[in-house]
Amino acid sequence: MNQRTREYLQGRFGDHYRRSEITLPPAADKREWGYIPFTAGAGTTMVRHKALIDLGDLSSFLARKRPRHVYFSAGRYNDPGTRSMEEKGWHESDLVFDLDGDHLPGVDPETDSYAQMLHSCKDALLRLLDFLTNDFGFGPENTSIVFSGGRGYHVHVRDESVRTLDRAARREIVEYVLGDGLDSLDRLTQTETVAGMGVKNPVEKRSLQTDGGWGERVHTRLVELTDEVRAMDESDGLDHLREFDGIGEKGATKLYEAMDERYDELKSGNLEAAGQYTTTLTRLLFERVVREESAPIDEPVTTDINRLIRLPGSLHGGSGLVVTALAHDDVEAFDPLTDAVADTFRDHKIMIESETDQQVELDGEKHNISAGHCSVRESVGVFLMVRGRAEKAPE
Repeated sequence: MNQRTREYLQGRFGDHYRRSEITLPPAADKREWGYIPFTAGAGTTMVRHKALIDLGDLSSFLARKRPRHVYFSAGRYNDPGTRSMEEKGWHESDLVFDLDGDHLPGVDPETDSYAQMLHSCKDALLRLLDFLTNDFGFGPENTSIVFSGGRGYHVHVRDESVRTLDRAARREIVEYVLGDGLDSLDRLTQTETVAGMGVKNPVEKRSLQTDGGWGERVHTRLVELTDEVRAMDESDGLDHLREFDGIGEKGATKLYEAMDERYDELKSGNLEAAGQYTTTLTRLLFERVVREESAPIDEPVTTDINRLIRLPGSLHGGSGLVVTALAHDDVEAFDPLTDAVADTFRDHKIMIESETDQQVELDGEKHNISAGHCSVRESVGVFLMVRGRAEKAPE
């Protein structure tokens, strides 16, 4: 980034902050604050260990300093402005989750576009919110959802029940959401001893846990598959069941008969309705559910009680997009490449210099950029300049 580009971006970031109202996080005066300024050269310098009182009025500070990135801590401290973490006097932290589109299973940053990565990250976010709502019971009143402005999303849980958790307890939450602790189907089953009149030897009956959590997710898949097979004719149903590894001719027949004749037992979670084949099939579904329904969060972020996280309303210095807080009901419809474009950068065009022909998808359009000097919408120009893919050209 040359001097002209840096000075232009710094000035326009300042314009954004002069026009914006930034909402402070809860207990803002108990948190550490930090920022990264626009600096010459390839490296960056983090200015941190600041208390809110050191910054003064935040809006005025941002308009004056015009930083490239802005952060606040998940942790709350007695003395957030001191440099020693020990002397800060930690007493609690938000539980923070981070999802990055380029770190997701199945995403290839070399071939997938920025828009495709963000779309995949939205799917992962919805899975995470399902865990937080249905497994942990955290509702909109104690969770905050934020588009990071860059590669994905942050979720802050501020319920009193989690704020004092230590790193080990937070790691257990991570393992649950990732499905790492689910090394076998046995973790999701329950066994009861069944005895009846005239029965000399009681038998043990195994069934899935169906009242929530991972057990309910696996059970839902089993019931969906059962309903799917029951809707087919027998030949197609048997063929479909044989597609599962380990389910041969005999297993498919047993399962088909159980799905037809013992449907209520399967629906109740009975793992013995078709003998051993029910367990075999359910184990395969279990592996698929963990693979497809876990939320691939960034473990170090969640377990770090001192983590600095991006400030909603600030600009992301690697994209020029706004770090955007989202209502729960708005998540599915949210399009980061349109809805997170700063209004400051929407009104006019600017001249940039691009070394190569390139394409940018932003603000609802695909923009074809030619090598050399060209006129582009300012939001596109800012996006390319902060990513090091263009320089500011003279007007």
